Amino acid sequence: MRTITKGDEPASLVKHRATAHADYENYPDKDTLRSHLVREQRGLCCYCLSRIRPTADTMKIEHWHGQDEFSGEQLDYSNLLGACLGDPRQPDALQHCDTRKRNRLLTKNPANPAQRIENLVRYEGDGRIVSDDTAFNGELETVLNLNTAFLKNNRKATLDAFRLMLEKRGGGLQRITLEKWLRDWNGESQTSELQPFCMVVVYWLRKRLDRA
Repeated sequence: MRTITKGDEPASLVKHRATAHADYENYPDKDTLRSHLVREQRGLCCYCLSRIRPTADTMKIEHWHGQDEFSGEQLDYSNLLGACLGDPRQPDALQHCDTRKRNRLLTKNPANPAQRIENLVRYEGDGRIVSDDTAFNGELETVLNLNTAFLKNNRKATLDAFRLMLEKRGGGLQRITLEKWLRDWNGESQTSELQPFCMVVVYWLRKRLDRA
């Protein structure tokens, strides 16, 4: 997971919110909303960091606080995130992200900069994402199902590919080079799309730099 910096909301959402009887279902410009969410999330799902595109058949508009219990926040841009489809055709045990979450609550919000969510998680060598916060770790496992085999294997493959690249370069890289890669993978040196599952590499690079 990665902290999301929310940008300006779509003008159409502001206009719609000011109309009588406005709700999420009758908001007519969801295409623009998807584009805003995908752009500020650098092309990645808010939870698993897989690739998303701003189309209805490749992503979902996630309400961090579910609409049923928090109807007053259904048009609040700070409550809206872009999520992957989460394998909706799979059995419940294989679904993930918003599809698995449904209306259940989370204690941590990737769009809350005060929580710095990437500092609350770590990645094991097999691609597993875990947290030392017991409640949040349970949410990663059961509410979002972020350690389903598909996601765990993709994180491991991303890290393995990066480490293989290091080995081919001889492994003895200078700190300045590792710091540059850290900025690139963390999106600090550019504003374009990030690599899917980028935070597993960011976590590994930070650990290596701490040891240097």
